[in-house]
Amino acid sequence: MKNWNITSFVFLLIVVSFQFSTINSSLFAQAKKNKARINADLVNIIGGEKYLNIKASARINKKTVEVSNIELTIYQELNDQEIELGKTTTDGSGISKFKIENFNSLEADSTGIYNLSVSFPGNDAFKKASRSVSFRKASIKANWIVKDSINYVSAKLLDVMTDSSVAEAALDVRVDRLFRPLRIGDTSFETDENGEIEVAIEDGIPGVDGNLKLEVVLNESDDYGTVIASVVAPIGTVIVDESTYDQRTMWSPRGKTPIFLLTLTFSFIFVVWGIFIYLFINLVRIFKS
Repeated sequence: MKNWNITSFVFLLIVVSFQFSTINSSLFAQAKKNKARINADLVNIIGGEKYLNIKASARINKKTVEVSNIELTIYQELNDQEIELGKTTTDGSGISKFKIENFNSLEADSTGIYNLSVSFPGNDAFKKASRSVSFRKASIKANWIVKDSINYVSAKLLDVMTDSSVAEAALDVRVDRLFRPLRIGDTSFETDENGEIEVAIEDGIPGVDGNLKLEVVLNESDDYGTVIASVVAPIGTVIVDESTYDQRTMWSPRGKTPIFLLTLTFSFIFVVWGIFIYLFINLVRIFKS
């Protein structure tokens, strides 16, 4: 009897221990959160909008996935203080574009550097995360010039804080397009000691009404972010509208069906119905006779 009681007690202890470990494992699994990663880059369009390109992702089961529909807060960091600039939410691809209102009212620190941060407070699935974005203000002055009957785009890169040129910086030159810019040259063009470049624009590039929107881009600089300046030049080849949308062609919508095809189709219909009517009349005559 005593042995039986000891055996029952041991068995009960094993069952309780198993259930307790199972509950702990379940709670641990529920409490475990994935780590979110935030990337942010400044885009400064000269004479246009300034914004942060933000992308949120996470590493789950050894795969990088987008973190969608999370709210992010953007701050300016100045003198150990955080000044809220606004909030944004990532889309289905984990991407968000936060437009910086009153960009010129941002304050730099004593070294001329602007410090922003993107903060995610965390939720049930992801831990909190943040990303700092530091940059100096830069400006690009772009112009279209002609030398010896050759078209050039010239540009000068300046540091706004020091009002000095930036040498040995890689600038891209491209033509703005609807889907993807057309790059001029196989590589970037490095600024000289005066922060300037001159790039020849080849003939024959098509443009609406013969106009080309030329862009000079400082791309993802560690110091200045992405800076874009543009200039419109009437040096393109005029695009000839070869659209046949308003013409009656075989590939047009139903309302633009070719006349000959309509005539042929209705002729077949009239002939077929004429045969049916003729046969019907003859059947009526035979029935009456």
